[in-house]
Amino acid sequence: MSARNLLVTALGLVCVAVLAVINIPDRTPKIDLVERASQFAAALRSDASYRPPTVREGESALAGLIPLLTGGKDTQSEVKTLTPLGFALTTGKDSATGRQFVMAATEPGDERGWGMYIADYGAQARQVIEVPHPNFDLDTEQVGVQLYRALPGSAVLIAGAHRRAANGLADVAHNANSLFNLVATALARKGLPQIQLHGFDSSSLPGTGVVVSGGSTPHTRLHERIADRIEADGTVVCRAWQASCGHLEGTTNVQGQAADSMGTVFAHIESDGSVREDPQQRDQLVKALAEAISAGP
Repeated sequence: MSARNLLVTALGLVCVAVLAVINIPDRTPKIDLVERASQFAAALRSDASYRPPTVREGESALAGLIPLLTGGKDTQSEVKTLTPLGFALTTGKDSATGRQFVMAATEPGDERGWGMYIADYGAQARQVIEVPHPNFDLDTEQVGVQLYRALPGSAVLIAGAHRRAANGLADVAHNANSLFNLVATALARKGLPQIQLHGFDSSSLPGTGVVVSGGSTPHTRLHERIADRIEADGTVVCRAWQASCGHLEGTTNVQGQAADSMGTVFAHIESDGSVREDPQQRDQLVKALAEAISAGP
């Protein structure tokens, strides 16, 4: 065969290979992360068993979770680390954004109810979104995952047990030994700001839609921007650095206390049930939070 014929044949094979690659369908599963998180939260029960991790279990879990939440791609290695601790790992594409994600979650009802953790696969983390009281502060997991969708590069932490489980031992916002707190503290140590989502009943602070606080941390420009953006939509906001907000300031929150000790930003956001339950108001809250956070520190 002549050199010319060899060249033509080679080019033909390259073209076939390129076309084959182009025509290969993307079989990455598409998953509705809001629906998945809502199903997870709905399965949590106040009478379920729960225990925090031992020191060794906590160390192993951090070794597996922190790389996944901060851009690691070695999922097979993390499977080996996290599976013995009761975690199931899932990768896929979020059905709403098309972004590839990685998720590690424990089984609702297991005594090792240590949480659901979500991040963009292989992406550097920019902020941490926290949902400490799923199925108690109703619909906060929806706000959290919707905010993840609006802010690429978010690490999402959702508690894996009802806050009243084990006589309140499962309340991760007030249990420094919870895996949720260990993960949040490790991410705060990396300098990442935390946005923690809570809910309150209107009787706790009548006439107010959202409470914005730094918990035990000093308020920053981020807190002011969040309050301004939410208020711009017509929602009444209580700013904890200016007024008393009905004991909804989160000053005893252990994630906030850890952030304060490290000098990192912690935003404690309480929203009224009417804000969380109404899809339009919930969307407005998410949009306001996303705009304020993406504007800078």
